[in-house]
Amino acid sequence: MKRLFYLVDQMDSVEAISEDLHQEGITDWRFHILSRDEAGLFTRKLHSASLFDRTDLARYTERGAIVGGLFALAFIATAQWTQAFTMPAAAWIALFLFMVAAGAFLAGFGGIGAENYRIRRFHDAIENGQHLVMVDVRKKDEQRMRELMAQRHPEAQLQKETSAFNNPFVEEDGKLHLF
Repeated sequence: MKRLFYLVDQMDSVEAISEDLHQEGITDWRFHILSRDEAGLFTRKLHSASLFDRTDLARYTERGAIVGGLFALAFIATAQWTQAFTMPAAAWIALFLFMVAAGAFLAGFGGIGAENYRIRRFHDAIENGQHLVMVDVRKKDEQRMRELMAQRHPEAQLQKETSAFNNPFVEEDGKLHLF
């Protein structure tokens, strides 16, 4: 699944794009609009970007779960090796799951306050009144969607394309970053 990013200047264009996408069978769950004018999106019944599209909550939570799991494995392995604690296997599993959940929970606080890594480059454009339309398409439908947007909405310029799925270690530049 690919995510295509289009910047549009006018809310009327965004509404027309929404209508065309609906006619093509694209549901509200497959496209998202990020705009400074949230009231305008609500008034026109346009699908606004969710919290997960606007923030890095999901990516930070994934990272936190991974780090929590690594700490849990290190702690449990050390405790087993030194025989510092004697607990049943169910308790070790519960401890591992707790540390994974705690890592995800704590990292989520950082993610809720961070702008999504995919839309950071559009921050200034959105603040200046432009609207970001994000469309999720299957790989087989990608070319058809590009042609549809080019023919019916030449004012919407394709700015970027990425995978629609999160990778906790990929940054805005599309490269792998472990830390």
